Amino acid sequence: MKLNPRIAVVIVHDVAATTLAWLGSYWLRFNMALPGEYLSAALATLVWVVPLQSLVFWRFGLYRGLWRFASLPDLKRILLAVGVAAVLVPVCIIMFRVKAVVPRSILLLDPLLLVLIMGGSRFLYRAWKDRSLGMTMGESRPCLVLGAGATADHLLRDVSRSRSEIRVVGLLDDDPALHGRLIQGVPVLGGLEELARVVGERSVREAILAMPTATPGLRKRMLDTCDTLGIHLLTVPSLEDIVQGKVSVADLRPIELDDLLGRAPVQLDDAGLSELMAGRTVLVTGAGGSIGSELCRQIAAFRPARLVMFELNEFALYQMQQEFQSRFPELDIACLIGDVKDETRVRQVLNEHAPALVFHAAAYKHVPLMEDDNAFQCLANNVLGTWVLARESREAGVSRFVMVSTDKAVNPTNVMGASKRAAEMVCQALQAEGWGGTAFVSVRFGNVMGSSGSVIPKFRQQIEAGGPVTVTHPDITRYFMTIPEAAQLVLQAGLMGRGGEIFVLDMGEPIRIVDLARLMIRLAGKDEGDVPIRYTGLRPGEKLYEELLADSENTLPTPHAKLRIAQASQVSVEAVASLLNTVADLGKSGGGDVMAMKRQLWGWIGQTLPGQNEPLGEIPHAPEAGSATPDRGA
Repeated sequence: MKLNPRIAVVIVHDVAATTLAWLGSYWLRFNMALPGEYLSAALATLVWVVPLQSLVFWRFGLYRGLWRFASLPDLKRILLAVGVAAVLVPVCIIMFRVKAVVPRSILLLDPLLLVLIMGGSRFLYRAWKDRSLGMTMGESRPCLVLGAGATADHLLRDVSRSRSEIRVVGLLDDDPALHGRLIQGVPVLGGLEELARVVGERSVREAILAMPTATPGLRKRMLDTCDTLGIHLLTVPSLEDIVQGKVSVADLRPIELDDLLGRAPVQLDDAGLSELMAGRTVLVTGAGGSIGSELCRQIAAFRPARLVMFELNEFALYQMQQEFQSRFPELDIACLIGDVKDETRVRQVLNEHAPALVFHAAAYKHVPLMEDDNAFQCLANNVLGTWVLARESREAGVSRFVMVSTDKAVNPTNVMGASKRAAEMVCQALQAEGWGGTAFVSVRFGNVMGSSGSVIPKFRQQIEAGGPVTVTHPDITRYFMTIPEAAQLVLQAGLMGRGGEIFVLDMGEPIRIVDLARLMIRLAGKDEGDVPIRYTGLRPGEKLYEELLADSENTLPTPHAKLRIAQASQVSVEAVASLLNTVADLGKSGGGDVMAMKRQLWGWIGQTLPGQNEPLGEIPHAPEAGSATPDRGA
């Protein structure tokens, strides 16, 4: 430890404290009337007691801490150092046969005085420093803390140490045992339901929710109450961020949408996932997208031998490369440009890197954009691309192939949803064919908060622009989950899948989109007078509500509470071959008639084209024995 002027001052202080404690113990022992021979004894022993104790203090690291942040660990360190010194003094007296008279009571009084002087001076300095900082902060804002647990205690400590303009006037907690108690000198004034009363009595302008594990329902209730009272609600960071050391408890932030729509954390089988991925090569397609990128981040935590990121968008892949080189410098990554429909490129990548697992997240997903002018491209990318990647994965010896699907594949009313149902059937057909040892698994879930092209970023931009916020229909509802939750459940489904399953995620309760818009307007500190909501009508292929199961489907439970298995209709590999040959033929003609293509698509998945009274087209019949499957260019 380098000696600087501040440490030197502290050492001088402790040397003076040691001297004062040793002489003071003699003085107290003789009722403040110290006889001459004992004064001589005190001075004679002082010349070796002070250096001895100072050396002990140095060895115990008493000069590494800052008095400004003196706390309980510092006091424990002082107690331990003084205790060791208190033992060494009589040991030295006996070993070196010290002639000076040292009464036994001195050996007890000296450490007591030493702890009082050394500990007391440090904590008095901290108290003075905190008070002086508080006096220089200027006008402070009275604030309430909601919650009186360990997080609130840490928050009060951090606020007192910082130059914050917040002045906490009280805490509220629903635990009656805490009412009337003091935490860091701040009283617990009652339960959360008394917020309105306390705000009025204490002229509170802000409230801090100091409960990182609070449910979304409680956060919503507190936000509603604070809005009604006209006070601003802040919250501490998530428990995960605090534990990982990313932020401090005092890094306050406004309530965000994830806080109100988020759900209980996913319980992952970490041991199973580690066994599945550790030391193996994992490939993710669509690695630059919302789900694909989060899958890569989650997979990185399980230490694969190599993570292969396969992406068509150059800039998205570049961003992933920069992020992973910074965040995971020890992870072996391969960032590869490519199209899942490009059979040659896919085969090359799979043969070169030999992944054990493939997570297929590459897809076109924007419903209105894919409905008419881009319908064939959607079909080709989502269905043909899945076929090429899945077939080549099987031939390359991939052990598990997990495809990310969507709730829009259920009773689809748009090309995107129908194409994803067809992609599910591709995986089912390849599994049913039963050779190669690859387990094909699909995972369905609904809208992901904040994903590219989703409604939430769009609403945020509209609110920032002053509105209007456009909602297609007042009764339209959607399921929502966070990007990390979706990625974690995809991984969990990949671990549990044995082949042929379509996993359905527990999406919770659906949310009315207009309610979501109003909530986001409120979170932006505005109201509908500032940012109006305008209804624009349902877009082509858009449903009022999404479903997680088709009319003909049921589910089976799994060991994981948030995952179930849909019992979906099967299709033969020959039928898949027929469809893919049709897609290939359409590609040669530039996509052909969109309506005719839709008729073929909906007929193949065995459902009714929206707006028609009966199914159009039929599921293609399997060719007779000896008929050719699609050639490798299909």
